[in-house]
Amino acid sequence: MNIIYNDKTDLLYIRLDDKKQDVINRRVSEDIVLDIGENGRIIGIEILDASKHVSLDRLLPVKYEVSKA
Repeated sequence: MNIIYNDKTDLLYIRLDDKKQDVINRRVSEDIVLDIGENGRIIGIEILDASKHVSLDRLLPVKYEVSKA
């Protein structure tokens, strides 16, 4: 699992499966997009306006990346 946060766009991406594969994007709400891979499995979760929905401090001790300018 990989968690990446881009502070410039306020986008949080949670990658659940590192296997390279084609995905289909499914918007499930205004701010949530799921990446669906092989066999209908959720591969990733994209959260737009992440600071409104998630406290990054609560993600710890999971390691996350902050974009560098």
